[in-house]
Amino acid sequence: MRVLLLLFSIIVAFLSIAFKDTIITTIESLTSGFSTTNTTAFKGLPLIPPRAIYGAPKAVNMTIPRAIRKAFLAIEQSEGAGARVRRSIGTPQLRNFSPFLMLDHFTIKPGAGFPDHPHRGQETITYLLEGAVDHEDFAGNAGTIEAGDLQFMTAGKGIMHAEMPRQNPDGSANIGMQLWVDLPEKLKKCEPRYRDLKASEIPNIDIDEGKVHVKIISGQSHGVDSVKELAYTPVWILDIEIKPGGKIVQNLPEGWNAFAYNLSGSTAFGVGKDKTTIGQYHNVVFEQKGDEVNAEVAEDAKENGHFILVAGLPLDQKVVQYGPFVLNSQEEVYQAMMDFQTHSNGFERAKGWQSEIGKSMVH
Repeated sequence: MRVLLLLFSIIVAFLSIAFKDTIITTIESLTSGFSTTNTTAFKGLPLIPPRAIYGAPKAVNMTIPRAIRKAFLAIEQSEGAGARVRRSIGTPQLRNFSPFLMLDHFTIKPGAGFPDHPHRGQETITYLLEGAVDHEDFAGNAGTIEAGDLQFMTAGKGIMHAEMPRQNPDGSANIGMQLWVDLPEKLKKCEPRYRDLKASEIPNIDIDEGKVHVKIISGQSHGVDSVKELAYTPVWILDIEIKPGGKIVQNLPEGWNAFAYNLSGSTAFGVGKDKTTIGQYHNVVFEQKGDEVNAEVAEDAKENGHFILVAGLPLDQKVVQYGPFVLNSQEEVYQAMMDFQTHSNGFERAKGWQSEIGKSMVH
């Protein structure tokens, strides 16, 4: 036995000397692609590559909760002709939040509204919560959205329209949300268009034993998809209401910007020590990192928590905005103003046009 071990040792030593250069070359070739910074060396073996190269190991189906970047109250202000809005996006509190340009929580009482005005370069999404609003444009499009309905308007190269409230029999105000979404640069000159989404077309689901109700306006929630794509820029919109003691974990596309506007009640967002309770009329802006939003309402809450959760694909482009004109350079904004004044390059039909619904503030 000792003789065999001695012979084996002699053979190993001989091979090590004979093929020394080959072994070293092989080890060097295996490690040549890796940085030697912050690595652990094992004598006679290739260096362990740093984590930056191969990435951290991921668990199967691992999700990352989104942290809150900031939360703030939307201050009420005047807008249009006598309307009141709580604007959160498009204020000093939150700008450059691509693809979102503006978010208004509006209240339009009888005698107020948004008479004839132009747009270029963006899409507007109007979600009516109470009442009814008429719309009309210079292309002959006209219609009405009622509580629970939405209207998606693409301004494209140019449109002129009016948005006026119906006078409710009880004299109550018309209440809703309007979100402005930037258009990709290559679609800034597309033809304007309208799409209405009726409340009856929106999928609804109940989760957490009926404590959470979700309207899937656009996007996906718990395996249920929205009925159709309505905006050129990818956007998810979910209307979520949570009863006391209820909670939801809502997945969102990674890398998209996201926020939640709290319509009523108090809702806690986040997990663990980062959980924060948000009150009515506050906008909660989430960090871009992560793929889910956690929300819940306390067991002892006196009312349901109701919020709109929105996420959108950021656009890698410059935004230059002047009022209703949203382009990618100052020159394009100047051109839009000139085109509107001269009724050209998309605004030809604005010449002499006046909406019927805008002629009277009450009808």
